[in-house]
Amino acid sequence: MSRAFGTTGTPRGELADFLRRRREALRPDQVPAAAVHPPGRRARRTPGLRREEVAALAGVSTSYYERLEQARAPRPSPQVLAALGTALRLTATEREHLARLAGQAPPGTDADRAPVPAADRRLLDRLGPVPAYLVDEREEIVAWNDAAAALIVDFGSLPAEERNTVRLSIRLGGVVCTAPAGAEAEFARQSATQLRAARARYPADRVLGELVNEFAAHSPEFAAGWRSHDVRPISTLRKHLRHPELGELDLECQTLLLPGTGVRLVLYTAEPGSPSAAALDRLGARGA
Repeated sequence: MSRAFGTTGTPRGELADFLRRRREALRPDQVPAAAVHPPGRRARRTPGLRREEVAALAGVSTSYYERLEQARAPRPSPQVLAALGTALRLTATEREHLARLAGQAPPGTDADRAPVPAADRRLLDRLGPVPAYLVDEREEIVAWNDAAAALIVDFGSLPAEERNTVRLSIRLGGVVCTAPAGAEAEFARQSATQLRAARARYPADRVLGELVNEFAAHSPEFAAGWRSHDVRPISTLRKHLRHPELGELDLECQTLLLPGTGVRLVLYTAEPGSPSAAALDRLGARGA
């Protein structure tokens, strides 16, 4: 790339990149057959749709859509954005992201980042033996329960800047926590997805940009996830933890967005009846 990862490009450039990535990810068999040109008309050089096919599906001219992907077109109207969202089969999350890139949704401000409500912090204690923590848009861990500290690391003993899920993954990955075979890049992709959405919401956040650059420099998987411009959330990951007392643990890491906030709840659970579930029970009993 010609610019740093975390640097926000021009609004038109970010919009163009997102449209191109989503078009290239859409297969011809995912849209009505009438909208796809016959294979014999022109050989496909990429697996995605052609620009003229997306334009036809959205009801706009091919030249206008081409200029959108070239970052040369005027800002699209809400009606055009809705049509593009339908043509590209965007999810609700992707449509919201598209609206932000097109300037149809106001950017977030520091005023939007209210302190974590006390009720959300109390929720961690109510989870009892279930290890859990809260993370903000920068992937910073802002609150945790005793079970999470006992399972992963004593977050309270870490400097504030180290209480970041991606930094911890880069530092502890392969030592404390790994992913099952075939899913090694899932956490990096999840992090890139979440930071992509946060960067669109807070384009003026200098710290967010610095974090993206840092993570991309240390993780090729994160860099690839960032370039894909994917903002679809990944709600569940599988984790393999090596605990000094409990031994090897196979866990599910689930992420839930708390309504009305930019904060997410992350929980670690195990298959009921499994050795890992029994180990978590022992961890909870020790904490109690």
